[in-house]
Amino acid sequence: MFVMELTYTAPVEAVDERMAAHIAWLDGYYASKTFLASGRKVPREGGVILAAGISRAEAERIAAEDPFTVAGVCTYRITEFIATKTSAALDPVRETLPS
Repeated sequence: MFVMELTYTAPVEAVDERMAAHIAWLDGYYASKTFLASGRKVPREGGVILAAGISRAEAERIAAEDPFTVAGVCTYRITEFIATKTSAALDPVRETLPS
């Protein structure tokens, strides 16, 4: 599983100009069940996406195609973790430690 952390590198006004395209991009990955949750950081300096069922290379590719990244208004920090404990709602993405 991955925590994909966005940090804005441009004024929020520049980010907002690309928000519709970013939301459409998010919707595609929700439809494919890759994204589990997303939202803005508080204070509004970026956002966070929780993604599952992909490799690190895929996470990096997905981040690179975000309209925010393409427009140069954000950077990504991608952190992989093994979700060994989850709520019941996330049972389908629960992982086990490698032997």
